[in-house]
Amino acid sequence: MALKPYFIGAHVSAAGGVENAPLNAHELGANAFALFTKNQRRWEAKPLTSRSIKLFKERCEKLGFMPEQILPHDSYLINLGHPDAEALEKSRRAFIDEMQRCEQLGLCYLNFHPGSHLRKIPESECLARIAESINLALEATAGVKALIETTAGQGSNLGHRFEQVAHIIAQVDDQSRVGVCIDTCHIHAAGYALRTEADCEATFDSFANIVGFDYLYAMHLNDAKVEQGSRVDRHQSLGQGEIGWPVFQYIMQDDRFRGIPLVLETIDETLWKEEIQALRSFAH
Repeated sequence: MALKPYFIGAHVSAAGGVENAPLNAHELGANAFALFTKNQRRWEAKPLTSRSIKLFKERCEKLGFMPEQILPHDSYLINLGHPDAEALEKSRRAFIDEMQRCEQLGLCYLNFHPGSHLRKIPESECLARIAESINLALEATAGVKALIETTAGQGSNLGHRFEQVAHIIAQVDDQSRVGVCIDTCHIHAAGYALRTEADCEATFDSFANIVGFDYLYAMHLNDAKVEQGSRVDRHQSLGQGEIGWPVFQYIMQDDRFRGIPLVLETIDETLWKEEIQALRSFAH
């Protein structure tokens, strides 16, 4: 059986309309990309126009971007584990809207940060709320997988331990429509070692045993400005931070990471083209 290719890209701008995102990704020489389908720092957004949807689909097809190469990200305001009932409901409505926007664009993933207990409810209760939020969104939509992003564990954010991610997945009714996006900066900040090949083997073995590679549908490839275990989310350009190059070489030489979007969110977008080429050069 032929091996799937590596899909490498960056989180590109959708300024002026989602239809511009595939053009921006193509400019980088990318064969994957991430985008926001609305302003990520506002609750409300105008519906996608039929023109934007049509142009987005046409450009993706023309430039060779299939849905499994594209990683939409939801709004940073959403907290699917919010302890307050009213705020939780607001987040759930916004999340369903984000899922529906992906549906309209013909996309198959929505990447999201799981949520925070804000030190007001127990962790287990928050994880249950997140799973219930996912269930509600899956019931209201079709064809889009909800991808839980691993977090740095900053503040009261959950999703920084593989066990927490597995706990959410276990409570999702339709597990064929839930998955994971691993962020290398976040798991490093959360305490997982990535600095040597042996570190990578141990960390990804742990992920395989606790969550399972069957659930891995995307990755964010970021170096980190912070020390391992700092629980602070600060991205850095590849090879310029506390993680270094080994994990990125490891990923590009391990077939388990083929066929999923590998997306840069590094801090200097003028280096993205160079970073994409560097990652490609590691592939065996």
